[in-house]
Amino acid sequence: MTQESSQRARAAGVHRVVVIVDENSNPFELGCATEVFGLRRPEIGRQLYDFRLCSPEPAPRMRDGFFTLTGVAGLEAADTADTLIVPNRPDVEVPRRPAVLDAVRRAHARGARLIGLCSGAFTLAEAGVLDGRRATAHWQWADAFRARFPAVRLEADVLFVDDGDILTAAGSAAALDLGLHVVRRDHGAEVANSVSRRLVFAAHRDGGQRQFVERPMPDVPDESLAPVLSWAQERLDSPLTIADLATRAAVSPATLHRRFRTQLGTTPLAWLTAERLALACRLIERGESRFEVVARRSGLGTATNLRVLMRRGTAITPSAYRRRFGPEVN
Repeated sequence: MTQESSQRARAAGVHRVVVIVDENSNPFELGCATEVFGLRRPEIGRQLYDFRLCSPEPAPRMRDGFFTLTGVAGLEAADTADTLIVPNRPDVEVPRRPAVLDAVRRAHARGARLIGLCSGAFTLAEAGVLDGRRATAHWQWADAFRARFPAVRLEADVLFVDDGDILTAAGSAAALDLGLHVVRRDHGAEVANSVSRRLVFAAHRDGGQRQFVERPMPDVPDESLAPVLSWAQERLDSPLTIADLATRAAVSPATLHRRFRTQLGTTPLAWLTAERLALACRLIERGESRFEVVARRSGLGTATNLRVLMRRGTAITPSAYRRRFGPEVN
């Protein structure tokens, strides 16, 4: 984002996301952050974020010297962030620069949201802001992380952790999952779905899903879950059960459960509930104000069940979600 457009965005009160790039930072996670938060979204009709890169040096060399970044802002730009994404690097045993850690601490002290992607959890932990908090990191570094930061409640086998004002992702593709989760949290399910379509990426993978699965691809094409997932997504308002999904897939419920765990890293019930909740959010965003109708059309049953699941999935009530993301707000 150019300085002129960034100034206009700030004047309009657009949420600013700043990424700190340090020596030997990973380019993939930087690319994920840029794709999710930095691109213009003409199909949405408004600017979602004001996005900037900053660094403690004028020309940081990326991982293994693949390339060098120039034209980035100085580290002082981190002090203007509403959301600060911290550096992630493969050399997790090398201490982070004191200036970077100080910038993280200042951001946390003034209430900015912090995001660590992959080994960025090491940066947050080294800054001391993760003590007593939930976090995740790439499974490859879980043992090293626990040994160095025993005060952090590491959840090593999940895609990402949302602990309110501090969020961490396991790394690589999980950075996209967390980025879309943040967009959903900030702008609602409809906008997040639009961003995911632009990325040609799954609209929603729950953070509690496993980082890796035993067989990323099924042994034979007939074991693919894609047909039954598409079938279920077209019938979310129906009283679908796990037995119904198993029958459609022509397998036993036990086999269906095993395939969900193997291919998606989650359970059939958790997947079905997440899909219904996402549909409920979209219905509210599109103007349906009767929560009984939302619950029925999304397959969640009753308004009471809708309230329970929305608080669990989005941390706010349906009424609060409508005030924040409903058409009267936009």
